[in-house]
Amino acid sequence: MCEETICCIEGGRMPLIGEKFPEVEVKTTHGVIKLPDHYKGKWFVLFSHPADFTPVCTTEFVGFQKRYKEFKELNTELIGLSIDQVFSHLKWIEWIKEKLNVEIEFPVIADDRGILAEQLGMISPYKGNNTVRAVFVVDDKGIIRAIIYYPQEVGRNLDEIVRLVKALQTSDKKGMAMPANWPNNDILGDKVIIPPASTIEEIKQRKEACKKGEIECLDWWLCYKKLE
Repeated sequence: MCEETICCIEGGRMPLIGEKFPEVEVKTTHGVIKLPDHYKGKWFVLFSHPADFTPVCTTEFVGFQKRYKEFKELNTELIGLSIDQVFSHLKWIEWIKEKLNVEIEFPVIADDRGILAEQLGMISPYKGNNTVRAVFVVDDKGIIRAIIYYPQEVGRNLDEIVRLVKALQTSDKKGMAMPANWPNNDILGDKVIIPPASTIEEIKQRKEACKKGEIECLDWWLCYKKLE
């Protein structure tokens, strides 16, 4: 049931990793945008913030903007969201430019009725009426690839979001898995993990490849290699 806990979308639940991002039309500081079609062929990161003209959110917006070039190099766009009206967004963006000399170039959704925020589970009944700090990473086919939630009182690690997008794209391209803190893992450094063998024959192949120096293994289920 959705009564006083999590607001639901069609089907009675929030979207999950691996599902298509819900098709919605939203009002933004760049005009009306249809998601996910507006970013067809590109990845995008949709992130919510509790409210305009608040200290932590201001530091996050500046942080996202300073990394916008990095995201673009990863064929990834940014789009913010809160339940403020578009006029508030525009004035806040103007304030950030005037006071902090940072121009916010990405659009911000004005979800003033909270419809999309409820669909995406961004409003917690235990954390007030504002959106929590949610992050949705969506790939170039409109599929949700990662979901992260932070409470209102803690700002996001923006470098981690860049790393996450880079890791997902690398995994897709190379068919590998990324270890913790990649590319700075405590055990493997910048090497990537080969998916575990699932048959006896694959185990034999892994052991042979390890003997030839083609890959490295701590055991047959934990093999890794340098990215080519």
